[in-house]
Amino acid sequence: MIRFAKKEDQPKIAELILVILKDMELPFLNEVDEQTTLKILEEAMQDPDYRYGRKHGLVNEVNGEVAGIAFGYFASEEETIDKSLEKVLAKYNVADQSLFSEKETFAGEWYLDTLCVDAAYRGQGIATELLDATEDFAKKEGATVLGLCVDHANKKAQRLYEDNGFKVVGEQIISDHPYHHMQKEIHS
Repeated sequence: MIRFAKKEDQPKIAELILVILKDMELPFLNEVDEQTTLKILEEAMQDPDYRYGRKHGLVNEVNGEVAGIAFGYFASEEETIDKSLEKVLAKYNVADQSLFSEKETFAGEWYLDTLCVDAAYRGQGIATELLDATEDFAKKEGATVLGLCVDHANKKAQRLYEDNGFKVVGEQIISDHPYHHMQKEIHS
């Protein structure tokens, strides 16, 4: 069942986000331990406008468990999406650290920041269901273009996106990794 993220989902959401952050090999994780990172993420999620706040997230729930997540926002929000995180980082005395320093979005798109499926649920269509729901959500928000970044090394994810209508439209370096920037036009 696809639904909006709820406060009680935050610990599981933080765990799944950490999977992505580790894959990205963010320098932040060399400075801040995993348990503290999880606490920081959960605390920042209290703000629904945060990058991983409830306003921006969908959950795929299977048998009462969070099986997968998708978070996104309009490119125009990228400059302000982490304001609540900055406050939490200061509280944990790591204000000099940043999770994200590179711009990820392309102008005019609704950006799928994060899509992650719990390892126990992979291969069951959870990601495809989340992609479909994300498109519906973005369309209701007024979006006409969906965008995302996929690591060059993650061929399986790139295939999933291509199978769902996304095309490579550019290249980016994020945290010293090469990424394809992909987009898909959506119609009402």
